[in-house]
Amino acid sequence: MTIVSLGVAAFVYVEVRGDLRHQVELGLRARAQALTAGGRTGALASTSGHYADNDESVAQLLSPDGRVLESTKSVATAPLVIPSNLRRGRFLDARPQGLDAMRLFVASTTHNGRPAFLVVGATMSDTREELSRLALLFAIALPVALAVSSLIGWLLAGAALRPMRRMSAEAAVISADQPDRRITVPRGEPALAVLATTLNETFDRLQESIRRERRFAANASHELRTPLATLKAEVDTALSAPRSPAELREALEAAADEVRHLIAIAEGLLVLAREGEGGLPITRTPTSLRELVDDRVAAFAAAATAADVKMTASATDATVEIDRRRARQALDNLIANALRHTPPGGTVAVSATAGAEGVRLAVSDDGAGFSEAALAAAFEPFNRASTGDVGAGLGLAMARAVAVAHGGSATAANRPGRGAVVTLVLPGRSDGNA
Repeated sequence: MTIVSLGVAAFVYVEVRGDLRHQVELGLRARAQALTAGGRTGALASTSGHYADNDESVAQLLSPDGRVLESTKSVATAPLVIPSNLRRGRFLDARPQGLDAMRLFVASTTHNGRPAFLVVGATMSDTREELSRLALLFAIALPVALAVSSLIGWLLAGAALRPMRRMSAEAAVISADQPDRRITVPRGEPALAVLATTLNETFDRLQESIRRERRFAANASHELRTPLATLKAEVDTALSAPRSPAELREALEAAADEVRHLIAIAEGLLVLAREGEGGLPITRTPTSLRELVDDRVAAFAAAATAADVKMTASATDATVEIDRRRARQALDNLIANALRHTPPGGTVAVSATAGAEGVRLAVSDDGAGFSEAALAAAFEPFNRASTGDVGAGLGLAMARAVAVAHGGSATAANRPGRGAVVTLVLPGRSDGNA
């Protein structure tokens, strides 16, 4: 506002100064025409011009060589213009001795039949006074206008920013302790309404993330508490009284089972934590699908025999570029989950194929299958369905994390008739037959 105001004032000042100067020049032309009317001049000493006395409006009649032929009284002692500046129709600035600065006009004429030059002049004191008065008005008016406009701008900005301040205050109280608080969407202000809606949607996502984290921490604590309590009970029982070697061995085997359970939980938590931090690290190496499937089926053969479950394996005889360790980890979780929910006499089938979309790993069972609710959240960590449903725990979530880390996907479905099937797609280049 200050720069604009000063710019406007400077423009007006220059324009007014030019107009006043132009008015003086018009007056000088008019006086010169009046004095040279009829082609002659004379009796300059008896006139002071049309507008002012002799010290504000002067006139001289000069010969071409600069001699004063006639003059008004106030400038009779010396010529106003030197001979070299005597040219028709020329405006000059001069300061005669004893007088204020003047604007002069030179016009050609005759005197007693000989060429001469008429010089008329007027002081610029009135112009300076007008300009000084204008500058004084600007000096008074501009600060007042600036103050008033600043006050109005401050009030308007305050009114415009008041909803923003309210939204900021409402957003400041939203925290992990009060995640359900939201910003009031202002009415009649579309831009602020869009901003408030976007912020509320962001807070909704943050609240859901907080809920998931808390639920994950609670479920992890619950999962860890049970094997730890069992492990402590086994150790306390072994230490409570003298035991035979067979009893101690039985206690140690039970403790070892719980330790393996704890290790599995820790590995699952680590996998999910790395996935949440931006991606599970994947190292692709040439992997034989047949060797991978046969190796994992053989590893669970004893568990399948103990559960009276038959296991079958089928795999494409191909070598693919995938992370063998992560793929084995995913298959172990899927097979363990299928064995846990397959009734005695049932079958668990493990298959692996290589195609254009990559590697497809599938594990199916003859269990009760997924309920509708469990199917919708099958890959959520610690998702546990009601009685008879597949309790996913960490197994399916880990398998999905492995698939996503490869750039693939995981799906779960019920087989026609009975049982469930979980499929992982791991994009990876095939090197052909092994």
